Amino acid sequence: MNAPLTPAETLRAALAGLVDGLPPKAAAQAVDRLIATYRGATPTHAPILRDRSDVVAYAAYRMPATFEAVRTALDAFADAVPGWAPDGHVDVGGGTGAATWAVNATWEGTRPVTVLDWAEPALALGREIAATNPELKSAEWHRSRIGAALTIESTDLVTVSYVLGELTAADRASVVDAAATAAQAVVIIEPGTPDGYARVIEARDRLIRAGFQVAAPCPHSAACPIVPGEDWCHFSARVARSSLHRQVKGGSLPYEDEKFSYVAATRFPPTPAPSRVVRKPQIRKGQVLLDLCEPDESLRRETVSKRHGPLYKAARDAEWGDAWPPATRD
Repeated sequence: MNAPLTPAETLRAALAGLVDGLPPKAAAQAVDRLIATYRGATPTHAPILRDRSDVVAYAAYRMPATFEAVRTALDAFADAVPGWAPDGHVDVGGGTGAATWAVNATWEGTRPVTVLDWAEPALALGREIAATNPELKSAEWHRSRIGAALTIESTDLVTVSYVLGELTAADRASVVDAAATAAQAVVIIEPGTPDGYARVIEARDRLIRAGFQVAAPCPHSAACPIVPGEDWCHFSARVARSSLHRQVKGGSLPYEDEKFSYVAATRFPPTPAPSRVVRKPQIRKGQVLLDLCEPDESLRRETVSKRHGPLYKAARDAEWGDAWPPATRD
């Protein structure tokens, strides 16, 4: 008997079926145009995804990367809140629902789910894709202005992924405040660029002022020790590349790395990581160099060598974004 498909596998299959109906050249051109639009200045009154062909092309291209980035952030968040699972989820600016799939992959089972977005074609396609997942069939998809007028019904978890960059500063503040008012936990994900990190830090500060505690990635809820303009905190998720990815970007690698910044915060006490690996570990002969964000609001490089025994093996297996040191298992 074949094992049931995971949410990630179900999503990839659904997206592949959509792309099969699009002429490859047209799909690639649509993705190119949409990427250029997303990288520009986007007015908050103008949904970018205008019709089904736009949405199918962009969903096939971007949903896998968004899903993997959000799932990676949620995995770190889940580690900080052991035993907790959301009884309800609202995905703000969710479009075709990548974050909704990531929440389902992190905490399996059915729960009330609402996806809010202003682009009706994106919502329609998201509803269609979700119908392939038995645990997401009952999700509700509502058209909503994402900005100052946003209202969110009370829920356990609100996700805001790859949305803040499309908003004005005032609308960003309104969205974060609405999420904080509605939820017990808020997870915000942005591109792993200096600007994306700046938006995450802005949101992090607002959440803390609203009474939240940071669960991940930071090991504390104090000020970020990174000096603005000198560096930025971001992480990486490995994404399997589809044929559409390879056609648009060229090259033959079967994967790419999605860079993202995020913050996960809660109204209830989390158990943050003792420290967080904030750069790709450097493996040298007989030693591993780990760049860590520490609970005392500092950044530190730790050298783990063979003389550290089992910790050295753990360091060689450590990945960018992991908690450090690893949890001991009885």
